[in-house]
Amino acid sequence: TKKRSLGSGVIISNDGYILTNFHVVAKATETKVRLADGREFDAKLIGTDEKIDVALIKIDAKTDMKAASLGDSDALRVGDWVIAIGNPFGLAHTVTAGIVSAKDRMIGAGPYDDFIQTDASINPGNSGGPLFNIKGEVVGINTVILSPSGANIGIGFAIPINMVKEVLSELKEKGKVTRGWLGISVQPLTPELIAALNLNVTEGALVSDTDKGGPADRAGIKRGAIIVELEGKKITDIAQLPRVVARMEAGRSITIKIVRNNETKEVMAVIGKMGK
Repeated sequence: TKKRSLGSGVIISNDGYILTNFHVVAKATETKVRLADGREFDAKLIGTDEKIDVALIKIDAKTDMKAASLGDSDALRVGDWVIAIGNPFGLAHTVTAGIVSAKDRMIGAGPYDDFIQTDASINPGNSGGPLFNIKGEVVGINTVILSPSGANIGIGFAIPINMVKEVLSELKEKGKVTRGWLGISVQPLTPELIAALNLNVTEGALVSDTDKGGPADRAGIKRGAIIVELEGKKITDIAQLPRVVARMEAGRSITIKIVRNNETKEVMAVIGKMGK
């Protein structure tokens, strides 16, 4: 027997491209889209990015669609009003409002862990739907609820639209996203670590592990090194690092400034290609 599941999406171009969550369409054998006016279409899967939980699908509507415009999620401030639209529990076209409770929220969802937190009511079925700013621009794609019961408790999360915009053309053209890779695990430099290790730096990413034979390992970066700069860009928090590396092309040589035993040195590394 076929199982049906429900999610939401947002039309982002007049020719029928729609953004939704990867987990909404991941195991679908067929995907149907029902618009607010009741029209129904078969949708084609164009591209997926499991790492940030985004999928691009397309419908052929024969006429120009009304598309939402994409805003700037970096311009959002804590306290700004936001509006979520979706189909919570199958209740079509539900609109809820709230504020941005926090930005750059890390919830242990992987290397691209950087969510907009909102108290706008987001429930099962809202996944993949848009989060709008007060100007009516899409600033996020609603994705996760953090709740023991699975129902809304005033904490919802959305993928920042700027993160999605970075991969959109690649999803359209190639159907998947290729990211740069260094082959390291990092942890934050806490005041306790700085004191315990008697460090002379206060900002950077502490290398907790390296993949044997990976780009960082080949460049001589070992566990315990602190990455303070990447191509001249200061690393002030660890969430930056995977995102900066991800945007780099495989095969590119980069300069990394590291601190080890309180000595600073520069090493060259060749960016690898991230696997699945």
